[in-house]
Amino acid sequence: MEKAGRGGDGAPRGPVLHIVVVGFHHKKGCQVEFSYPPLIPGDGHDSHTLPEEWKYLPFLALPDGAHNYQEDTVFFHLPPRNGNGATVYGISCYRQIEAKALKVRQADVTRETVQKSVCVLSKLPLYGLLQAKLELITHAYFEEKDFSQISILKELYEHMNSSLGGTSLEGSQVYLGLSPRDLVLHFRHKVLILFKLILLEKKVLFYISPVNKLVGALMTVLSLFPGMIEHGLSDCSQYRPRKSMSEEAGLQESNPLAKSSESDWETLDPSVLEDPTLKEREQVGSEQTNSFPKESVPSDSPPITVQPQANTGQVVLIPGLISGLEEDQYGMPLAIFTKGYLCLPYMALQQHHLLSDVTVRGFVAGATNILFRQQKHLSDAIVEVEEALIQIHDPELRKLLNPTTADLRFADYLVRHVTENRDDVFLDGTGWEGGDEWIRAQFAVYIHALLAATLHLDNEKILSDYGTTFVTAWKNTHNYRVWNSNKHPALAEINPNHPFQGQYSVSDMKLRFSHSVQNSERGKKIGNVMVTTSRNVVQTGKAVGQSVGGAFSSAKTAMSSWLSTFTNSTPQSLTEPPDGKP
Repeated sequence: MEKAGRGGDGAPRGPVLHIVVVGFHHKKGCQVEFSYPPLIPGDGHDSHTLPEEWKYLPFLALPDGAHNYQEDTVFFHLPPRNGNGATVYGISCYRQIEAKALKVRQADVTRETVQKSVCVLSKLPLYGLLQAKLELITHAYFEEKDFSQISILKELYEHMNSSLGGTSLEGSQVYLGLSPRDLVLHFRHKVLILFKLILLEKKVLFYISPVNKLVGALMTVLSLFPGMIEHGLSDCSQYRPRKSMSEEAGLQESNPLAKSSESDWETLDPSVLEDPTLKEREQVGSEQTNSFPKESVPSDSPPITVQPQANTGQVVLIPGLISGLEEDQYGMPLAIFTKGYLCLPYMALQQHHLLSDVTVRGFVAGATNILFRQQKHLSDAIVEVEEALIQIHDPELRKLLNPTTADLRFADYLVRHVTENRDDVFLDGTGWEGGDEWIRAQFAVYIHALLAATLHLDNEKILSDYGTTFVTAWKNTHNYRVWNSNKHPALAEINPNHPFQGQYSVSDMKLRFSHSVQNSERGKKIGNVMVTTSRNVVQTGKAVGQSVGGAFSSAKTAMSSWLSTFTNSTPQSLTEPPDGKP
């Protein structure tokens, strides 16, 4: 990272590349209205011109359906300029204000409300930290009620680069605003299913509105992967734009996606997203992706060079080789978001084609527009954040991700420790046991043990605790091949056994039953039938007589109590982690 200082043009050099204002024009749609420094060198600060690689910037910074909210926050990723460098991390704060409240009203303001986003483009993934600073400035910018007052934005650029110049990516600042604790409270044991889905490099679409809930959930899931936020996303937005800006301009009349306004965002016919050649292209893309030998890395990857770090003994992958990621002694972060596997915390409708592009192997993407959710054939799983529901379309993939007994114990351990401290006003997500860092530590233990297990020759019983078919599928992914091609001596000290291995017990049967009832369609139907039947029986009992009705009421109470023991039981064997692990 470049240290804060002054460059030849007098501008500070630091993590922030640009401060940008995006507005909604009643005729032109979303457009850049201001940038400091200019997005294209030599242009004025008020230029609307965009670099080709960042042509989706206006639609990302000013989110789809933003007019439905007074304010919102967006995290998004842009590809590097000129094909060089790493992901550019965007944080945008959206506001809208009544036009009549403006002190200075430009001639092109013809609508009742004015909608704008103030955006920071950064070289570092400091999402929550930049958001906290940006929200204050955005509020002050709108309080001026005169959007020509841009000095506050220039000061923001100077301040951020001077104050963040020496920020380390190893500290808690990286995780500011990302709460695994809230994630576990909401998704419960399904958090582990999300974790494994991404390990398999599947096409995963998160869906909820508004955007701040969407990007918060998605990025919090990624924070469970050791080192992923800090060092694992530098290649996560590398895609080739489909067509140039001039070509898109010529297609605006024929393609309803090429020119969108806030009104037609919500009313587009889903049929416009259908592509008759989609299945053929997906098949070609699948053949390209899966054409590597099982135990090898792609042939275009250069040989691996291992370089021990002085004084620390850590083994680091030299940047530019294989994954290009800076690894720790365990090989973390895994090279998941490389080689065309994208991470797009928020995806604009104008980027829809990326979901079926043959150059994109897969993705973890977030969307607020229902049109994305309706195109189920474009993803392997849709995560309905509001309902904490994971829709997995392929029955075989569902089998792969079906939690093992040991996995259920692990998930139950997480959920219980979080829920037991739920009302602790002193915890607030910052304590150890049951807190945010504690949850991340549990997932680090899990993935380290899983990696160690794959290195043991006599490991059939060990791997069965993680799911033998799951591990087999994972070994065929790009991220595992890259990891397995390097040497990680530190893993020799890791116990390869599942953190929650052990003999099957009655407590496990309760966990399995609870999981089946709560998460399978068949289980839900059985549960509903049981409740409905007991209710009808009670009503019948009342018609026959009070004594009989009372007996049936007692039966209903007993049934409810019996079900609750399966759903809420605290297995005695899980009150402490095995082997003294934290």
